[in-house]
Amino acid sequence: MAHISTTAQATPDKPAIIMGNSGKVTTYAELDERSNRIAQLFRSHGLERGDHIGMMIENDPQFLEVVQGAMRCGLIFTPISTHLRKEETQYILENCNAKLFIGSKKLATVAEELVGGIPAIEHYYMINGTVPGFESWEDAVAAMPAERVADESYGTPMLYSSGTTGQPKGVLTMNEMESLDDVHPSMQAFAAFFGIDENTVYLSPAPLYHAAPLHYNNLILAMGGTTVIMEKFDGEKALSLIQEHKVTHSQWVPIMFIRMLKLPEDVRGKYDVSSLKLAIHAAAPCPVDVKHQMIAWWGPVLMEYYAGSEGSGMTIIDSNTWLQRPGSVGQAINCEVRICDDEGEEVAQGEVGTVYFANGPRFEYHNEPEKTEKSYNRHGWSTLGDVGYLDEDGFLFLTDRKNFMIISGGVNIYPQEIENLLITHAKVADVAVFGIPNSEFGEEVKAVVQPLDYESADDSLAHELIEWCREHLSHIKVPRSIDFMKELPRMENGKLYKRHLQEAYKGAAR
Repeated sequence: MAHISTTAQATPDKPAIIMGNSGKVTTYAELDERSNRIAQLFRSHGLERGDHIGMMIENDPQFLEVVQGAMRCGLIFTPISTHLRKEETQYILENCNAKLFIGSKKLATVAEELVGGIPAIEHYYMINGTVPGFESWEDAVAAMPAERVADESYGTPMLYSSGTTGQPKGVLTMNEMESLDDVHPSMQAFAAFFGIDENTVYLSPAPLYHAAPLHYNNLILAMGGTTVIMEKFDGEKALSLIQEHKVTHSQWVPIMFIRMLKLPEDVRGKYDVSSLKLAIHAAAPCPVDVKHQMIAWWGPVLMEYYAGSEGSGMTIIDSNTWLQRPGSVGQAINCEVRICDDEGEEVAQGEVGTVYFANGPRFEYHNEPEKTEKSYNRHGWSTLGDVGYLDEDGFLFLTDRKNFMIISGGVNIYPQEIENLLITHAKVADVAVFGIPNSEFGEEVKAVVQPLDYESADDSLAHELIEWCREHLSHIKVPRSIDFMKELPRMENGKLYKRHLQEAYKGAAR
């Protein structure tokens, strides 16, 4: 394992970053030089180790250049979702105490609204063009010397939770290593576990501002591999990039699998994906039937894990083990999993309850002591708010998020089970299931479907889907009604903004 500067010296012309659509290549020599100039720019503004910057940049080579520059001069950097609006973005920048902000011309509508509204930010930069209030990032970087800063030290990201269940929360884990020549123990362990080295070609189809893509891309670059970054996910394009670049490793979310499986069979069959050694997936539960189909197509290369940005625990499972326990997200690897009732006490094996991580790494939400405290029970175990159960061998099965559980007539209903069924219907492209008010039962099951063909979405299709649910589910779980949307509100990392749908329907019911 080496820093990018080591790879740049040994193989300067080796591609570090390849953009999927444009084909633009950034070599290790170029990445090393630009990250040096960026570190020099940060120092020129008086930014020291432990200072904070914010960035809102789409999938672009300069995203990783900024990250590498921050990481080699000890800064804390926060990538911000490109879908957030002004109020949400300002909240994050104020909460993390950012002193410098880098935006993108593509996202100028939000970026220019921030100028002057955050007193701690002294410098506003923009890539790929400028708007009033912003300086050119490229010009500023080019004016800096390409030498390494004298006081190099590891920087670290501070990521914010997605905010699907409330205000985003920042998670900071400081990197205590002093020298860039030191080996990061957790990164080295992950590289060994996943078989990542200088020969790895990694496909990154998700937004870089999310935790998994950010960490995996940094790991690939630290190991001297090559990363192929998609500007935006497209199922067929992803397959073509695997074939073109002989991709060995990749990281996905289940909705991407679903999109690729819904491609016509002749389209899927014309691409060679045999170079894949490992396809990692996480972020959302994967329907059992979908994963069966992916393993049958790609082979036993899928590796699933369950974790959060908090880093307080992790489970993992490979394809062959999963085939013996379909639906599991694996066994714990750096903690112990506990299943608890509403009072925080353990339930019997096989019973459903809230999932807690025990004896794992501790975390804190930045400037949010009350939210941190709520994430731990009296035993000191932490939870991400998911619900599930353990089998007799300690394999974890998730049923849903606690926030999304429907209580109808006193019966607990987990929407994920219904969603996993509906998504396998040939006419369904995406689905969300949640509870809406019911005067008799308290709540009833509601489904909102994104059909493959929106023009065919009518009462007859709704009836067909409801009848199909009746064939496979107990009556209490069958949606009382189904509405249709052209596109469900998903984040680019595959997570569904289900809270927004819930609020809209509950508001309409008042």
